[in-house]
Amino acid sequence: MKMLIATHNPHKLEELRRILLPLGIDAVTDRDLGLTLTEADETGRTFAENAFIKAELACRESGLPAVADDSGLCIDALHGEPGVFSARYAPEGQRKKTVLQKLAAVDDEHRQAHFTSAVCCVFPNGDAVTAEGHCFGRIGQECRGTGGFGYDPIFVTETGKTFAELTPEEKDRISHRGRALRAFADRLAQYLKGMKT
Repeated sequence: MKMLIATHNPHKLEELRRILLPLGIDAVTDRDLGLTLTEADETGRTFAENAFIKAELACRESGLPAVADDSGLCIDALHGEPGVFSARYAPEGQRKKTVLQKLAAVDDEHRQAHFTSAVCCVFPNGDAVTAEGHCFGRIGQECRGTGGFGYDPIFVTETGKTFAELTPEEKDRISHRGRALRAFADRLAQYLKGMKT
């Protein structure tokens, strides 16, 4: 089955393709199709609402089932910030530094945080399949590792390593997006099975 992945983030696209490929899904982008989709206004108050907004717009404009995710980092000591504003929390290249500065006076035992990923697929008939995943950890005192993207170098997982210190396969096993996509795959399989009966 061909599905449009509604993202222009190359790291996110790579992760989504890597996890969806074993499911037999041909994940394409608007550029693969020679389209330029409208950038969705992420006006939702939750990750799930934003994922739906992006997937619904991409489906409407392409005519294909469209998958979108919205994800972000929620830090307890910052009352859930940056949350749905994770990608817009500070200027490009300043986000990790901004978080570390805001937490400078917070000791290790009060630096709990979690990532959330909401995945949504909207079909041309209006149906939607959704799933959500979480990964709990804490914010480190400094950046560690060279892999991943975004806040990965400051997010210390249950393994004791940051996301940026894990291999892509290790990250997929425990990440919020990996967990969301595995749940999404199960729900998508059930949906497709129902379509055939």
